[in-house]
Amino acid sequence: MTVVGTRGATLTQGRADFPTGFVWGAATASYQIEGSVHEDGRQPSIWDTFSRTPGRVAGGDTGDVACDHYARHADDIALMGELGLAAYRFSVAWPRVRPAGGGPVNARGLDFYDRLVDGLLAAGITPYATLYHWDLPQALEDAGGWPERDTAHRFAEYAADVYERLGDRVGHWTTLNEPWVAAFLGYGNGVHAPGRTDAAAAFRAAHHLMLGHGLATRALREAGAREISLVLNLSPVITPAQVDDPGAEPSEADAEAVARIDTLLVRQFTEPALRGEYPAAFLEIVGRNGGLDHIRDGDLEIINQPVDVLGINYYNPCVVEAGPGLAADAAWPGSEDVRFCPADGVPATAMGWPIVPTGLSRLLVRLSDDYPEIGLMITENGAAFDDVVQDGRVHDERRTGYLDGHLRAVHAAIADGADVRGYLVWSLLDNFEWAEGYRRRFGIVHVDFTTQRRLLKDSALWYREVIARNGL
Repeated sequence: MTVVGTRGATLTQGRADFPTGFVWGAATASYQIEGSVHEDGRQPSIWDTFSRTPGRVAGGDTGDVACDHYARHADDIALMGELGLAAYRFSVAWPRVRPAGGGPVNARGLDFYDRLVDGLLAAGITPYATLYHWDLPQALEDAGGWPERDTAHRFAEYAADVYERLGDRVGHWTTLNEPWVAAFLGYGNGVHAPGRTDAAAAFRAAHHLMLGHGLATRALREAGAREISLVLNLSPVITPAQVDDPGAEPSEADAEAVARIDTLLVRQFTEPALRGEYPAAFLEIVGRNGGLDHIRDGDLEIINQPVDVLGINYYNPCVVEAGPGLAADAAWPGSEDVRFCPADGVPATAMGWPIVPTGLSRLLVRLSDDYPEIGLMITENGAAFDDVVQDGRVHDERRTGYLDGHLRAVHAAIADGADVRGYLVWSLLDNFEWAEGYRRRFGIVHVDFTTQRRLLKDSALWYREVIARNGL
């Protein structure tokens, strides 16, 4: 089987060798795995509050225990070593470090990350630290959250605190994870914490998240950070016809719909971070949804701090077409007259997300063309399926196939000239999957949430072999 890539490179079923030095690893997030939400001075985050609110999370699940990683991190590091991981991307829990958002540093919270980093280094695994993966201290949300400008400044202070403790051993720093999700699912349609539904607040939150990124990047750089990245959830925005035929020409109306959603999903973040400007079309949309007074003189200069790597979280393409008369999707203020479509004819994950590996190669080549000065890393890529333990094994062939197809897409993009430096699978462990609770399993390691027993799935054993030979 051969699938044609973006510029003629092919996704084949044969051998695919990756460049020397390509980084292989896995990723997790603090609230999704740590548990121990009351330990060592940690105070509530917006996700503690949200998950304890009836009706917000499937099954009434919370992250109170999650994978108990706070207590079991040494065992989890041993699992990483068994898999041969070269890198582990984790996030630091802001409510552990500065429980009130600002104010005094909680040394006991940082002690945990000391132990985690030291354990990783002892195992020969490079730590990649993410400073914000959505667990805003509830105290800051009570003061207005990300729609308030002050939150960006508190974030920069917290970033400096973490670097002061860990910067002598951690060389790879990410400021934000997926600001689109934090802003538009958290403040736009309310399906994520803090559960607010206000388009103007969502746009303000997005801008202040990016301002926080710029302020934190500047603080990290001044403190001596070697490599700094921003992680975005990005997808190619395509029409239904382009799912099977990337070269299909859209109608004028469909092309406008694609451009508008691409502006909201991709260029809203890449352009200010990497070019120091917002697209004019974006500013017009924001102006119609609450105004522009939150964007102040000098903000874009702060946001446009030099970064070394752009992290890409990719799961599926965004498929749209023109749809006259439709109201805007609540997560997409400004999307009036755009229809979000299923990707007919392709398989989907348990989340209902279409599996289109060529979308990843298309995205990576586009980013390399648009921003050739920036290196790329796949910081999340993975799939949820309904895994079952049978005779002591988890035969997750569909996940293995998903990962194989997407790694071949990365390989094709590299062949087409994209500067992709590594791949971090999402996720190391089955975990608390936000509003989906524990019913969706993304891990390559199965977790029994009653006993906390870990079990390597077949996909983990396959991934171990990929890492060992640096290729497919």
